[in-house]
Amino acid sequence: MTIIITPFFASLLAMIYMVLSVRVIGARRDQRISLGDQGNDVLLRRMRVHSNFAEYAPLAILLLLMLELMGGAHWLLYGLGLFLLVGRSVHAYGLSCQPEPMNFRVVGMSLTFTVIWVAAFANLVLAANSLMSGTAQV
Repeated sequence: MTIIITPFFASLLAMIYMVLSVRVIGARRDQRISLGDQGNDVLLRRMRVHSNFAEYAPLAILLLLMLELMGGAHWLLYGLGLFLLVGRSVHAYGLSCQPEPMNFRVVGMSLTFTVIWVAAFANLVLAANSLMSGTAQV
């Protein structure tokens, strides 16, 4: 079995993560702040956008990978990958703006939470089915 869907979306998400990282580095350079945020609102906001992405994306990617490894439906994997990509992008945009367009943050987190819940549930169902049918490889 070749794993294609998860690496595709993980790579796109990694690119977004790198853009967010460069934004933090740029703010640190511009403000000459090497550690912490020193109360700088621009740097703090960029750090939180970057951190929030780093807090949610890896778990969702792992759940997608496990689902793909267990033979999850391609339509489900593509849908969840797209939801995750859009959700993380929209949330990062909303959190980056000042003032924050709260609807972007809400939509972004809703899509991200949907991916995590659906992928976790689908993994549980596939694992349970495999155990019940005796096809699980231990």
